Amino acid sequence: MERQSLPNATTSLILGILSVVTCICYGVIGLPLGIIAFVLGNKALKVYHENPKDYKGSGNANAGKALGIVGIILNLLFIVFVILAFYKIGLENIQNPELMQQRMNEILGE
Repeated sequence: MERQSLPNATTSLILGILSVVTCICYGVIGLPLGIIAFVLGNKALKVYHENPKDYKGSGNANAGKALGIVGIILNLLFIVFVILAFYKIGLENIQNPELMQQRMNEILGE
């Protein structure tokens, strides 16, 4: 019997890559992609470990799971950064470019 490719392994890899690439989209796009990549990679690895003789290598599932974790961490860090920026600069200052420049100069000590 021919060994089949692992289900959802490639999907996990693609979603993991997209999660890392879209981490600068305020975490709105990349965070769910990273979570889905991690879950799909984890499920694919469980299927592989149950019947390793039935499936080809688990490299895509491992890579997708790892990229999902990296994407989750990067997206969460970016979300925290955006929240801190709003806190430090203030929402009213962000809406006015002159006030934002003045506030940024105050923060940076210029």
